[in-house]
Amino acid sequence: FVSYQVEILDWKTKKQLCFLDKVEPNATIREIRLMFHKLYPRWYPARQSIKLDPKGKPLRDEEILQHLPVGTTATLYFKDLGPQIGWTTVFLIEYTGPLLIYFLFYLRMPFVYGLDERFTSSPHPVVNLACICHSFHYIKRLIETVFVHRFSHGTMPLRNIVKNCLYYWGFAAWLAYYINHPLYTPPSYGKKQINFAVIMFLLCEAGNFSIHVALSDLRRNGSKTRKIPYPTKNPFTWLFFFVSCPNYTYEVGTWISFTIMTQCVPVGLFTLLCFIQMTIWAKDKHCTYLREFKDYPSLRMPIIPFLL
Repeated sequence: FVSYQVEILDWKTKKQLCFLDKVEPNATIREIRLMFHKLYPRWYPARQSIKLDPKGKPLRDEEILQHLPVGTTATLYFKDLGPQIGWTTVFLIEYTGPLLIYFLFYLRMPFVYGLDERFTSSPHPVVNLACICHSFHYIKRLIETVFVHRFSHGTMPLRNIVKNCLYYWGFAAWLAYYINHPLYTPPSYGKKQINFAVIMFLLCEAGNFSIHVALSDLRRNGSKTRKIPYPTKNPFTWLFFFVSCPNYTYEVGTWISFTIMTQCVPVGLFTLLCFIQMTIWAKDKHCTYLREFKDYPSLRMPIIPFLL
């Protein structure tokens, strides 16, 4: 076979960092990353962005050298992505915070609301219910992180963890402060409103979990290849008939139901921000599906059936 020579340049300065000789034609980008890592131990594979063009898209691990638009002497460009952290670790940190922070307010710790006796418990049963639902939501997320999710990208930049934690932890504290406040007032329509919200909450949580399991099953064999998700026998997955990202649809539904249950303005604002962010993610994913699959179902919308 004809061996390849691979030259790796710095994406900014165009300075040559290394020259790999006698590289097999069927070598993957992952294998080239490992070769590069041997020469530069501090730039481990997850930290490397390898491109054909300095301003182009990063090459995927599974791409094969001889299938790329290069000659037998290939020039690739390297960009340092900075220190990385695994997605599993990221999610465990992000979701454990809200779970613990909420309890500081629910238990009416003296340093939060003061030492007055009337501040130590709430007369409203919905406050207890809200704590159960909030805790259930984040415990479910932690279980999914460990046992369900399969990540197409193994890591993210370490610097992002601070921003993500500020978002999740900060909002958890804000919501918990008002829901557990001694002056909190229960929903206007009482038990009917609360019961409706609880049923809606549980259905959305079941739906969200079902979608995550269905998406995980697409990568059961460890493949990172993107596939079109389709509805299964599970009725909660039938939302795939109408939207590309039903996990986001159900997630927004969960927070809408929590807003109805607590009738709390900060929860409503958090729900609105969740909806905006998840709509952006859903649109991006929907566009990727349309770009990659010519036979992608035409009826689907990104997040809301027939609308958005």
